[in-house]
Order: sequence, then C-alpha cells, then structure tokens
Amino acid sequence: MAFAFTDQHIDQYHTQGYTVFRQILPPALLGELRRVAAQARQIARQQRGAQTQRLQPVGKYPELDQQPFRDYAELAPLNDAIQRTLTARHTHGNPQMLGILLEPGELPWCTQWHRDWRDNVTGLDLAMWDAHFSDVDYFNQTNCALYDDACTWVVPGSHLRRDLPGEAARFPQRPIPGPALEGKSYEEREQLCLEYCRSLPGAVRLHLGAGDFCLYRNTLWHLGNYLPYQQRATLHDAVDTPEFLAWRSVALEAAQKRREAGQGMSNPNQAR
Repeated sequence: MAFAFTDQHIDQYHTQGYTVFRQILPPALLGELRRVAAQARQIARQQRGAQTQRLQPVGKYPELDQQPFRDYAELAPLNDAIQRTLTARHTHGNPQMLGILLEPGELPWCTQWHRDWRDNVTGLDLAMWDAHFSDVDYFNQTNCALYDDACTWVVPGSHLRRDLPGEAARFPQRPIPGPALEGKSYEEREQLCLEYCRSLPGAVRLHLGAGDFCLYRNTLWHLGNYLPYQQRATLHDAVDTPEFLAWRSVALEAAQKRREAGQGMSNPNQAR
C-alpha cells in the first residue's frame, strides 16, 4: 500500500515524540540503498572491526556510490511528509551528517539509555539544551530502515517532560552506565541487553519494516539494542534548520572548552 500522510502523523509526533511514515521508500530506491549499505558495512568493519555499528557520515567515503543517498534526500513524498509534520524550513539527507546503522558482526550489544546531547556530550552546558528542549526547530532525528528493524527502544512522551522519579532512580549516575557485558557469553549478553532495555519504566520497542521512516525527537529517552543474527542497515540522520546547525556548532565548541577546563556533566535532573 502506498504511503499516505495523515493528521495522525502530526499528532503522534507531538504527543509521543515520534511518528513513522510506513513504506515511504519506493522499491527501486530501497534496492539501491541496500546495495550501497552492503558496501558501507564492509568499509566499516575493515576500518573499525566486526563490532562497529555505524558508518557516518556517508559523504566522507567517495568509494561509496552517493547517487542513492542523493535520491533519498530528494525523495518528494518524504520531504513533503517531514515538512508537513515540522515546517518547510526542515531539511534532511545532508551527506556530511547522514549515516548507516549496522548490526554487530560477533556479539550482542546495546547503547545506554539516554537523551541525546544531555547524556552523551560530555561538558555540555545543559542550560543550552534545556533552552530549546521543546522547540521543533531543534533535536529532530531520523531512522529509515532498509531491512526490518526492531533495535530502537523509546519511552513515548518523555520528550515533553523532565525525568520522572522512577527514571531518576533507575539512572542516578552520570554518565549513564550500560549493562555489564564484559566476559559474558553470547546468550548472556543477549539477555542482559534485553533486560536493560526493559528496565526503564514505560519503555517500548519501536518496530520498523523495510522502507519505513521514523521521525523522532532525540530528547526522548531512547536506545539501540543490536543482535548479530538480525541484519540491520538503517539510515540515521538529523533533520536540520539553520538554527539547529548554528546551535550545534556553538554547543560543541563550548563543550570542548568545558572539558578542557575539567568541567564534566551538570546534574541532568536540573534540566529536562
């Protein structure tokens, strides 16, 4: 069934923090993106080993055929859906930002639960993050699945609020620790990662089919959980505005200065 945009996409994005444009990639483009993603997997593993989970940005690798990425960035129904959900000023598909998320080659693994920028940029002045927490011109992110993908977990609606008491109690330390996987068997790692995903109150798994595109707020609580036996090639990107581009540059420079001055993360529960 061809993709059709509805008001439900707008409502879900604003209330849940994400929405999915189902089967928005045409089959021919899906096939071309799969072809170049297979090349990207080889490059990533040759450069950084079998466990690497991404190649980013794709524009850094001239040996990759860039035409499928350009076709993806220019896909009219996708740009229309993004801009109807957000604004006409939002763009995606910049080759200097766009990446491909991959399955690990050997062992199960997952990221920490996090809210982007707050929890994964050491030295960030959290007042800068908090000032734009709810502004749709900032902090939009995408996953576009080239194969069925159930790796991403989210806490719906968490983009609208500060941490709940149960969330703060679950992760009182910063940086947030992931599951203890060192020395564990394959099956133990698999189970520990799944237990960790389920441990945050309200967590749900996001299921994407091949050709589905998820637009989400990266201020949501979210993580990625990866299994070698589940093939993954998911395009990962930011949705930009001029304001967000400028903010990122300033925020990263300021965070670097704070790290050099020996200043770590602020108390995350002072921010959203």
